[in-house]
Amino acid sequence: MKYENFKEVERKWQNIWDEKDVFAATNDYTKPKYYALVEFPYPSGQGLHVGHPRSYTALDIVARKKRLQGYNVLYPMGWDAFGLPTENYAMKNHIHPELVTQKNVARFKYQLKSLGLSFDWNREINTTDPDYFRWTQWIFLQLFKKGLAYKKEMAVNWCTGCKVVLANEEVVNGVCERCGGEVVRKVKSQWMLKITEYAQRLLDDLDTVDYIDRVKVSQRNWIGRSTGAEVEFTTTAGDILKVFTTRPDTLFGATYMVMSPEHEMIEKWANSLTNIDAVNAYRQEAAKKSDFDRTEVAKEKTGVKLEGIMAINPVNGTQIPIYIADYVLTSYGTGAIMAVPAHDTRDWEFAKKFGLPIIEVVKGGDVQNEAFTDCYTGVMVNSGFLDGMTVEEAKKAIIAWLSEHKKGEPKVNFKLRDWVFSRQRYWGEPIPIVICDKCGFVPLPENELPLRLPHIDSYEQTETGESPLAKIDSWVNTTCPHCGGPAKRETDTMPQWAGSSWYFMRYCDPTCATGIAAKEALDYWLPVDWYNGGMEHTTLHLLYSRFWHKFLYDIGVVSSPEPYAKRTSHGMILGENGEKMSKSRGNVVNPDDIINEYGADTMRLYEMFIGDFEKSAPWNTASIRGCRRFLDRIWDLSEIVIEGSDYRAELETPFHKTIKKVSEDIESLKFNTAIAALMSLLNDITKLGTINRAELKTFLLLINPFAPHITEELWQKNGFEGMVTQQKWPEFDPAKCRENTIEIVVQVNGKIRDRLVIAADAKAEEVLAQAKITPRTAEELAGKQIIKELYVPGKLVNLVVKPV
Repeated sequence: MKYENFKEVERKWQNIWDEKDVFAATNDYTKPKYYALVEFPYPSGQGLHVGHPRSYTALDIVARKKRLQGYNVLYPMGWDAFGLPTENYAMKNHIHPELVTQKNVARFKYQLKSLGLSFDWNREINTTDPDYFRWTQWIFLQLFKKGLAYKKEMAVNWCTGCKVVLANEEVVNGVCERCGGEVVRKVKSQWMLKITEYAQRLLDDLDTVDYIDRVKVSQRNWIGRSTGAEVEFTTTAGDILKVFTTRPDTLFGATYMVMSPEHEMIEKWANSLTNIDAVNAYRQEAAKKSDFDRTEVAKEKTGVKLEGIMAINPVNGTQIPIYIADYVLTSYGTGAIMAVPAHDTRDWEFAKKFGLPIIEVVKGGDVQNEAFTDCYTGVMVNSGFLDGMTVEEAKKAIIAWLSEHKKGEPKVNFKLRDWVFSRQRYWGEPIPIVICDKCGFVPLPENELPLRLPHIDSYEQTETGESPLAKIDSWVNTTCPHCGGPAKRETDTMPQWAGSSWYFMRYCDPTCATGIAAKEALDYWLPVDWYNGGMEHTTLHLLYSRFWHKFLYDIGVVSSPEPYAKRTSHGMILGENGEKMSKSRGNVVNPDDIINEYGADTMRLYEMFIGDFEKSAPWNTASIRGCRRFLDRIWDLSEIVIEGSDYRAELETPFHKTIKKVSEDIESLKFNTAIAALMSLLNDITKLGTINRAELKTFLLLINPFAPHITEELWQKNGFEGMVTQQKWPEFDPAKCRENTIEIVVQVNGKIRDRLVIAADAKAEEVLAQAKITPRTAEELAGKQIIKELYVPGKLVNLVVKPV
């Protein structure tokens, strides 16, 4: 009989769960807790796509299992609702962003509920709620008071279409990923957060958390710690250029220098450069490229020599030319490098193109030498007092020499840059700073938070690129909280990253009016026990939220130095053609359609059965039907139930093995193999033709986290007490997980000749004796002498023979 009434069943149990607050976390802080977290979504107008449920269902399975194991589980959901897409939509359609957000949130929430996800909706948050962003602003003020929030002039990616500053990741092939407009480099005054102050701790504390390896690698690469020396090169103009290098031992091989096109010294030297027009033209072209495009390894090297000024190599006094080239970024190191073309492929390519000297200083370490070994382990040559030293000896010697002669010092450098924290747009948290001609930047008093956005009719940026707020005189003009004189409000707003950098804390106590959450709640729930999200967020979001958490730890707001004890990431669900889902490819699958045709339980099962959770997998409609047939077979179990208060002998081992397998697989993200084990158990039950009440209870409990609606219905239909969600997760007996008998193969001279069923604890001599008398093996042994006998316990027998 088919499970035809799935829509009615799913609506029924979703309503019951809501009415009874079944999944609400309690404030009983004496119970063992478990905090499961998924990244909250940006509520776009398109609604959920099938990639969202993969992460949500996975952690929902974990949350449901933990509840059945007696934990007080917090599994919350909310909305990361500030952002440029909503503002762009508002501008295009003349609708206030708040109304757009409300509509999108309602749609997303409906879709999430239709999946039967066990979120605690009592703790729902929204980053655009003034009661929420009041505390986002409060955190900013604490950062400002501690000197970790500051304003500076800097070159930024400027979208000529959206008229906003973009992060590097938002620039693709020189254009804005949202509007396709040209992106140029432009100097603007920006609010910055000094995340670099926490760089070493962000790196070191990765050793204290349970993150999958690829997440830790992405974090370490983004932070990018390197040790070396800061070296001072004097110039013929009398100025000093500082460079950071991890290879100060190769200084004798530095034959030229390269500066970023944005380097501040270029303006200072303008009157001394004889080719300033060519220099400026190159700078303008470089301004049109993103940092990613500029540092692409395979791209052709370009640059312009600064005619009229030379640098002086500090170790030998040799004058060397200075170039500007776009592959050097002002945001990394000092914005200038020393080039050692013999031992760096990028420098070698540049030197060959511009006809610059190439001097080998590490024997055998020339990158273009056919006998190249390793420029990190060779012996120094052509290096004056360093000659004959190993690389490591030379590093120590040159750093000591530089320090002694005041031409440099040892230095640790990080690739990580301070966080650009301002956006010139309307739909974001107002920055609670007042600008006074007399007092400078003044923080808004905390009792005046939240600083709300004024209602406006036009969301267009000004022609000079200021936020739309700059046009609202009644909001901008204010008085200085410090001196009482006339002042103006900061009109930049915070980036979307702001609200998502601490949202996991607010879930602990979402209605708290005296702080981000009550201290007792934060101490109980944090750190998050398991956080899952996309790999695309394992650099910036993860770093930003770890940074904010560590800062709040330092000022005593939270009690754990790290926000997340465990972090995993899921693979993307691709279209049936194996490509990323997109409207342009016509391969997008709407989860609403799947739920309508097959049901939420089928959708949940399929998304977990589709393949390795951590890897990408193509959508496959045939497999969905297979998951639906599995539910039909489960539904039919009600027709073959018999009495029984314990597992029958025939099913005892399969049940204990399945409990063990499913329990362990859920904890290790192997949802597909857990479902496969349940399918196998169902086959065992079907072969027997009946299932007793004790067996049915356990089976329904095991499948419940994956398919909660059908299991609740069958639980009730079969007269079991309460609901599945109120029961206890089944336990297994390790002794009963072992099979009484096992099957092994019998080989003769390494070739399989037969199979043999033996007792699991059979002795080697017993197994060998049985193997020799199986019909096919005995036939193979006729007329031959056994010269060697081998038994690999539980796997095989191999008999080595030769003709008599």
